[in-house]
Amino acid sequence: MILVTGGLGYIGSHTTVELLEEGFKVLVVDDLSNSSIEVLRGIERACGKKPFFERLSLNERMSVKSLFHNYRDIDGIIHFAASKAVGESVSRPLLYYDNNLTPLIYLLQEVEMLDRDIPIVFSSSCTVYGEPDTLPITEEAPLKKAKSPYGNTKRIGEEILADALRANKKLSTVILRYFNPIGAHDSLEIGELPIGTPQNLVPFITQTAMGRHEKLIVFGDDYPTPDGTCIRDYIHIVDLAKAHVTALQRTLKGEERNRYEVFNLGTGKGHSVYEVIDSFERVSGTKLNYEIGPRREGDVVEAYADVSRANEFLGWKADLSLDQAMMSAWKWEEKLRNTIKHR
Repeated sequence: MILVTGGLGYIGSHTTVELLEEGFKVLVVDDLSNSSIEVLRGIERACGKKPFFERLSLNERMSVKSLFHNYRDIDGIIHFAASKAVGESVSRPLLYYDNNLTPLIYLLQEVEMLDRDIPIVFSSSCTVYGEPDTLPITEEAPLKKAKSPYGNTKRIGEEILADALRANKKLSTVILRYFNPIGAHDSLEIGELPIGTPQNLVPFITQTAMGRHEKLIVFGDDYPTPDGTCIRDYIHIVDLAKAHVTALQRTLKGEERNRYEVFNLGTGKGHSVYEVIDSFERVSGTKLNYEIGPRREGDVVEAYADVSRANEFLGWKADLSLDQAMMSAWKWEEKLRNTIKHR
C-alpha cells in the first residue's frame, strides 16, 4: 500500500490516479483544508478505481500514530501535504512553518519506529534555488536563502530528510523539485481546484476568462527578461504525476543509486507570463482582460529546469506542451462552470 498525503490536492489527486492505474493499492490522507471530498469521487471516475481514504490532520501527533497503527501494510509514502501559496506564505509565515514541517516530522517518527525500509518521495520545489546564478537550473545549483517562507519550508524539509537518513540507515528518500504544474487530467474528472482566490497564474487566467474575476493582474513587466515579465517552467500536471510513480517504482525495486536522491521535474523550457497568456488566448479563442500591476514580493525573475538527470536516471521526460496544458486547463474550467450552472 502506498500512502499519499495531501492526496486530494491538485498534484496528489493526479498522482493517485497514476498510481491506481499502475496497479498500486493507495491510501489517501487529506484534511480537506484546501481540497474537496468531491475530488475523491473524481479520482474514481477518472480511472475506475477508488483509493482508501482517511480524513485527518497530520499536524496532530496521535492521529499520525493511529494511522500507522491501523494501516500496517504501508510500503511507500508520497508526501504532498502542505500549504503552497508563495504570496500567502509571506503574510502568514507561522502557518506555513507549522503546516509544512510538523507533518513531515511526525511521519518520519512513525517510519523510524517501524524499523523497515519505507521509501519517501518528497514533494519539493524549485523555490529552494532562490534567484539562480545560471540557467537552466541543475540539481547541483546552490540552495540560496528562500524568497518566501513557503520556499524556506521546502528547503528545511529537505534538510530534515537528509538528517533523518544519516541517523536511520533503513530510510531512503527521493526529493522531487518541481517547477510550475498546470493543466488537468484528460478525463476532466480532476484538475486544479483552488479554494477562494487562486494564488497561481493559470487558474486565475481561466477564472478571469470565465468571468469570475474582472481582470488578471500581471505582477510587473519591468523584469530583465525579453518581454519584461517573469519566466517559469510550466509542466503539465499529468507529466508531473507520472514522474512520482516512476520515482517510487524505482526505489521499491531497489534501483536507486543512493538513499538520498534529488531530481528536477520540469520541461527544460521557460515561458514568460505574456507567453502563457498568449498560449491561453490561442487555444481557447478567448481574449483575456489583464493589466500590469506592481511586482509581487517573493517572486524570482526567471527559473527553468535542467531535467537531464531525471531523463537519464528515472527514464522520464515531460511529453505534453504548454498549449496542451493550457487547453486542458480551459476545458476543466468550462466543465466547472457547467457543473455549477446545472446544480
